[in-house]
Amino acid sequence: MHPYAILNSDTEIKPHYNSAVEMAGLAISFTGLLCTFVIAFFGLIGGPWISLLLSAGLISGGALLYIFGQARGMKPGIHNDGITFSAMQFRGWTGWITAILFTGFYIIIYWFGDWLHNLVAMVEPMSQAIRNAPADHWFLYGLLYTLAILVMGVKFMYKYQHSRYHLIRTATLMFFQLGFAFLLPAILMFFKEPEFYFSYFWPLQFNYLFPNDVHSLVSDPGALGTFMVFWGAVMSFIATPVLTYFYGKRWYCSWVCGCGGLAETFGDPYRHLSDKRLIAWKFERWIVYGVLAIITFTTMLLWASLTLEIGWLSSISGDLAEWYGFYIGAIFAGVIGVGFYPLMGSRVWCRFGCPMAAILGIIQRFYSRFRITTNGGQCISCGNCSAFCEMGIDVRWYAQRQQNIVRASCVGCGICASVCPRGVLKLENGPSDINRAAIQVRKNGIEVAE
Repeated sequence: MHPYAILNSDTEIKPHYNSAVEMAGLAISFTGLLCTFVIAFFGLIGGPWISLLLSAGLISGGALLYIFGQARGMKPGIHNDGITFSAMQFRGWTGWITAILFTGFYIIIYWFGDWLHNLVAMVEPMSQAIRNAPADHWFLYGLLYTLAILVMGVKFMYKYQHSRYHLIRTATLMFFQLGFAFLLPAILMFFKEPEFYFSYFWPLQFNYLFPNDVHSLVSDPGALGTFMVFWGAVMSFIATPVLTYFYGKRWYCSWVCGCGGLAETFGDPYRHLSDKRLIAWKFERWIVYGVLAIITFTTMLLWASLTLEIGWLSSISGDLAEWYGFYIGAIFAGVIGVGFYPLMGSRVWCRFGCPMAAILGIIQRFYSRFRITTNGGQCISCGNCSAFCEMGIDVRWYAQRQQNIVRASCVGCGICASVCPRGVLKLENGPSDINRAAIQVRKNGIEVAE
């Protein structure tokens, strides 16, 4: 049996043709996409608001109509039928073209933002309304990023509609992105307060503990800037270990983080493309902890240079911070992290580069109460759990041995449990000593008493 098959006996097999509603949704979205290109290259169509409606409005509306057409009449169950035959979802020619377009978009956003001046003009009234400030290409990017999570979040909720866990988790991700990562920073700007993202913490938002940023916030008139520094420090050094102890890294990676939100919603069609090979796991360990070491060293060096006031130390730390922002913050997290979704899966950045995920993973593996328990006697080795693990974990290996899954990289999305046709896997919180025992069994094997 192929691992990508869906095994629920009551799953309805959808017809091979698209419904009229789906076709209408596709037509509307493509019309919106065409309008977007016209606006980008030739200017606004009938003013900013009308252009915004013809561009983002039609794309989002058409996508929602297409999702509704797909979900209409669908019985509960996860429908991943035919993924291996999809050029878009299995590295076919459309997948490659999509990856090139995603990558190109991120390159333009980071280094050629001026090229988007017509699209920026399109969102100028919205920026003035909610930020009381002129629009720029980063505001445009934030709007598109939020729309992607909201629209694809609806699709994700339709797909996993039978699971209350996924419905609540996805709604939470959509809430944090819309409220904490888009509207709240804009409202702060409206009232002339520092732009601050309360859902991102050091070391993911690496500059939040850099001396210049801390000094800028603390020096801001009023107490809000000081509270922002306090909030960031508390979340990084107190709340993060405590919450991870109780709930594993899922509380952040799969419930709060904007990067995880995009991966879980917009990247869901590509989650099965994660590399499951042993060599990928070895690379993962070296790279993700290497990035954590670099940003920790950089932050310490910046504070040391500020304290000691040594010229050459200041120069080195400044260059290192700039290097990190360019190669890790822009190229790795943005261009590769999202641009390569259709080729390497949806968690490239989270798995290989995110220093926040590295810290959470260390706590989860050695001290957390979170684990995925297995009832191996029910496992039929279909491989769905491993195939759809976006972090590349061979879940089936654990299930076949009836071992609890305690892995640093696991983000606790719960998809492995949802696609299991026999209910073998279950996300649980329990005493952390059981997790350590599971790790020890995996290292030493099981001793049988004579």
